[in-house]
Amino acid sequence: MSKRNSQASKTAAREKLRQERERQAKRDKVKRQAIVAGSLVAVLAIAGGIGYAVVQNNKPSYWEGLKDAKVAAPANTTGADGTTVVIGKDTAKKTLKLYEDPRCPVCASFEQTVGTTVKKDIDDGKFKIQYVGGTFLDGDSLGKGQIGSRGEGSKNAMSAMGAALNVSQEAFLEYKTALYSAKWHPEETTDKFKDDAYLIKVANTVPALKNNAKFQDAVKKGTYDAWALAMSKTWDNNKDGVTGTPSLVMNGKKLTGSDGNAPMTVADFTTAIDAALKA
Repeated sequence: MSKRNSQASKTAAREKLRQERERQAKRDKVKRQAIVAGSLVAVLAIAGGIGYAVVQNNKPSYWEGLKDAKVAAPANTTGADGTTVVIGKDTAKKTLKLYEDPRCPVCASFEQTVGTTVKKDIDDGKFKIQYVGGTFLDGDSLGKGQIGSRGEGSKNAMSAMGAALNVSQEAFLEYKTALYSAKWHPEETTDKFKDDAYLIKVANTVPALKNNAKFQDAVKKGTYDAWALAMSKTWDNNKDGVTGTPSLVMNGKKLTGSDGNAPMTVADFTTAIDAALKA
């Protein structure tokens, strides 16, 4: 082989090697760019996910969103936003205010023990009753803007009671009795009243509400949800010094039993109410 041919071969080989290195360098560059782009997409996706989670967590809950919503007041109510619920004969001269929370276990005990006597006294025209519902067992404090830190059953049950009140005063009283009954009232730690289906199941034990499509539609749609919050705010802002449930007030004074608390027996209730009626 001549020296010339040998030199040409070496030159060609070097050129081929240079071209191959350039191609490999281009492939490596593309690969690096792909890796960087992929990493950037992943970072953006994670950031986007975190951002979405933060936005979702900072969004007001359903109930919080109702704080300033327009209130649909049930029938058989008066006052601002329909939060005055008074039941009884027009001839009754005095009114007993009854403060309760739907989830309250002591309220359930009161209703199961004294509820029948209260209802009889109302029917007999002994006094009217004004129902004031609170939802503090849900962790609500409407005056402080706090809603739902411990559940939503009190609010949801209150809304369903509004739907019952929209049917009739009698339906409201019977439904309230059913909700507080030993059969249907849940433990305080069990938030069963947040379930519409459960509330409707209880309502089906009340003749006026059984299979009542209008009532059930109002419960499912939350027609009186904003009313429930408005009622709870009334409880929060009461002028009777009430801070717990059940509480009974007549003539601006709390009724108490022999132990200084709300009267929890028929005898204590009758003694307290008779004294208040004479005052």
